[in-house]
Amino acid sequence: MACKKLKEITLILFEQKHIRREWIYDFEDTRFQRFYELLSKDMKKHGIALLLVRNRESVITVNSYADLLNVVRVSSPADGHLQQCVGHIIGKSENLDILEDIRTAVRRVAFAPETIAPSGEFRKVCHNCGCGC
Repeated sequence: MACKKLKEITLILFEQKHIRREWIYDFEDTRFQRFYELLSKDMKKHGIALLLVRNRESVITVNSYADLLNVVRVSSPADGHLQQCVGHIIGKSENLDILEDIRTAVRRVAFAPETIAPSGEFRKVCHNCGCGC
């Protein structure tokens, strides 16, 4: 019996420089680690390998929730999506819940990548990140 190759999706976390206290989120915390482990396990059931990479050289200045969304990027080369920020993928956040928004972005890239605007399209959902939104 041949093993089916898993589709790879990568979560990339940039470093943060905080301007306002209310938008601090610690991606090193055990809460995020548990979230990532559960999301990764769930995605594997659907044939997707979720990888986590920390880009410590790129720093995003976080002054708003939109900036916090810019800290997290999702890549799926098989779908033509390279390092798009969560804000670009989901648009407006409904509940300002970073974990919910990351889950939504990963699932959209995994199961409906055609619904995500190309990275070159002008969208006013984020700023300060250089992703082209």
